[in-house]
Amino acid sequence: MRGILLVTYLFIHFLAFAQKNETNYWLGKSTGKLPALLYGLGDDRLGGTKLGYIDSNILLRIIDSSKELYTVQLSKLHSALIEKSYIRHDSVFSAKPFYLTGSFLVKGDSLYDYVSMHMDEHLPYKSWMEVEPSKIMVDIYGVQTNTNWITQLQSVKEIKNVYYNQVEDDVVRVTIELKHAQHWGYSLSYVGKNLVLRVKRQPAILDLKKMVIAIDAGHGGNNSGTEGIKRKISEKEYTLLYAKSLEKNLKKLGVKKVIMTRTSDTSFDNKDRILFLQDQNPDFLISLHFNSSENELVSGVSTYYKHIGFRPLSQAILKRMLELKISEFGNVGNFNFTLNQPTDFPNVLLEIVFLSNVEDEKKVIDTKFRQDVSLKVILAIQDWLKLNK
Repeated sequence: MRGILLVTYLFIHFLAFAQKNETNYWLGKSTGKLPALLYGLGDDRLGGTKLGYIDSNILLRIIDSSKELYTVQLSKLHSALIEKSYIRHDSVFSAKPFYLTGSFLVKGDSLYDYVSMHMDEHLPYKSWMEVEPSKIMVDIYGVQTNTNWITQLQSVKEIKNVYYNQVEDDVVRVTIELKHAQHWGYSLSYVGKNLVLRVKRQPAILDLKKMVIAIDAGHGGNNSGTEGIKRKISEKEYTLLYAKSLEKNLKKLGVKKVIMTRTSDTSFDNKDRILFLQDQNPDFLISLHFNSSENELVSGVSTYYKHIGFRPLSQAILKRMLELKISEFGNVGNFNFTLNQPTDFPNVLLEIVFLSNVEDEKKVIDTKFRQDVSLKVILAIQDWLKLNK
């Protein structure tokens, strides 16, 4: 009898403990300018490693807190971090016991292809690119599938196939296969009750003259960047000179449209640059910077990308830049720089040379070198476009 009572006592306390843990959270929603989910507590000068940006008004379950970050439970087996400034408390909303996906619709209009995924709630997600073959992958957290049909219309031009798998009890993975090898970009956000993936198509004519090109002159205004080791030249000044040189040479070729993130010494927050560029919708972006190292012997050119689908452009630019007889610092992937984060259009960061190296700094102030750099970048773009014809 005592044994039965003891077991009953322990079972009741276990249920109470489980119930307490089950409700030991509060609900919030994402807010602010480009909220991002972080993988962990790691940090460096570029910030923590990101799962990616998410839409505003995403329902998040807050389970822990540190000085500047909240821990959010994405699903049973997955959590992430988010800066506190990007969360607003929702005291009225109450969570449902479970959430479901509904029907999918795959269609196109005159400009884009779309995958519209019906959802019970604005739940968190992660997306990424895959290559060979090219795919866009989307994980939706905290949800069970009830998608019993995917309607696919003949109006799509870039999307080849769409299908999903329930990869965990509360994680649905959607696979979007693409027709072209090169990723041209996509955006992911909620529209009403639908999580909508908007896919950019490959331009019908891969002619540099017919494309919209964005050029970012790094830094500016109250953000000077680095400075030269001997002549103390300012990075913000010379990125603008090199950006204008590239713009001038592109226009000489008859390029349809060149978008400049800045044309003078003005302050322009990097997140505001992203929002500006998303609104302008370029075919691709090149961000110009100069590098720096504590080791004065380090020199050379390097290119950077975040998303594997955008690597080919960065490789093409590095290859052409090396024809200028400068040393190679490398092609760097998964880079956490803000302007490499967008998935909306191919983008590359070009660190032309090191201002912390005497010989590299000498090159930077040479007007012929400036002209040569712009011409090599243009040749690289043309190389990249030929690969996709």
